[in-house]
Amino acid sequence: MSFNFPLLLVIAVAVCGALALFDLVFLAPRRRAAIASYQGKVEQVDDAVVEKLNKEPLLVEYGKSFFPVLAIVLVLRSFLVEPFQIPSGSMIPTLEVGDFILVNKFAYGIRLPVLDTKVIEVGDPQRGDVMVFRYPSDPNVNYIKRVIGLPGDQVRYSSDKRLFINGKPVAEQLIGEEPGSLGSATLYSERLGDVEHRIRKEMTRYRAEPGKEWTIPQGHYFMMGDNRDNSNDSRYWNDPNIPKDVLGMVPDRNIVGKAFAIWMSWPDPKFKTLPNFSRVGLIH
Repeated sequence: MSFNFPLLLVIAVAVCGALALFDLVFLAPRRRAAIASYQGKVEQVDDAVVEKLNKEPLLVEYGKSFFPVLAIVLVLRSFLVEPFQIPSGSMIPTLEVGDFILVNKFAYGIRLPVLDTKVIEVGDPQRGDVMVFRYPSDPNVNYIKRVIGLPGDQVRYSSDKRLFINGKPVAEQLIGEEPGSLGSATLYSERLGDVEHRIRKEMTRYRAEPGKEWTIPQGHYFMMGDNRDNSNDSRYWNDPNIPKDVLGMVPDRNIVGKAFAIWMSWPDPKFKTLPNFSRVGLIH
């Protein structure tokens, strides 16, 4: 079952902040008045009594303790950097299952948490970027793919698994073969704009409609996984509730941020083994 963590975080910050403010405005003055009244009535002040009179309610104490921590977390993950774990092999060989990555939240503009409204323009996704976004058919689910098509582009994926953008084939160079789920898989070096990265193809598998073309509308992006035959991406999305002219596209409002680094790898789903730091580095 999915849940809206940003919303829960905002609510938690608001509740803790409200408790801290309520204590500051109402409860703390009452405690100080009670202490002053007690001190005026006795000749010998009992420190234990003063401590008891000054004691905060347990709920307020927890709220004031958690508020700064939660507020810092909210600011960091909403405007600066957010961590994610890779759940599938759709981005192999660039990203492996269990990789923990960092996502730059301000690379494509500053957005309000929960509302996801862009309030400050910073930059736009570039061809070749590895981007995290909310799945158009279920915005509660985060996906990670590579930006292939920009607004106004025409993208074609041929029957021999070649990628064409605006009528020109994307440059790729054979690297070698490795075991695949259905026989052998072939690795290539591909260049998208200024980004050179590796992709993986299984020549015995083909899901996309041969020679299908897509024209990318304004404010939308066409996404593909580097594991070209094991990726649920823009080529295959089919949702009757989404208009046909934007079907398969990621709207700008669904963008979460740009993935830029792997900081740990922990492929064991039950975390019974030690994490692996050999894959730490920048994402290309």
